[in-house]
Amino acid sequence: MRYVKSLICLFLTIALTGCISEDYDFTPPTVTLMETDSVDSVELTETNIDWRGENGKPLEKETKEVIDFTREQKELTFPSGQQVDVLFDSEDFAVEELRAFLWLGNEKLQLDMDENRSFTFPRGKGSYVLEVDLQTDRGSAQYVGNIVIQ
Repeated sequence: MRYVKSLICLFLTIALTGCISEDYDFTPPTVTLMETDSVDSVELTETNIDWRGENGKPLEKETKEVIDFTREQKELTFPSGQQVDVLFDSEDFAVEELRAFLWLGNEKLQLDMDENRSFTFPRGKGSYVLEVDLQTDRGSAQYVGNIVIQ
């Protein structure tokens, strides 16, 4: 009888161990911008992806003419001088580099991003293309937004 109880306990322990495993998402994260002093957030659009997914399988996406593609996206409106935080929906990777740029016509301006992954939009009003480049140990991903600064 003692042998049977031990066997049942062992079986239940093994069975329940499988129930508490975590599911990992091996795709690039969704990137959102959140105004620092607000709860409002907007999602950026994935464009160019070169990522190693589950079991090292490559996930690739290429968008040609990124600026034209972004201009066709929904406008995301922010006040001039607004500070925003860059947020990931998951982070099962090591961030090696995170940079943000604003395109005004053919001019590319790098935004200063702090260690908290925040940057400030310029005071100049107008329509911009926001580009966020993420480099990680799993690959690279680019995100864009059709930004209107008022």
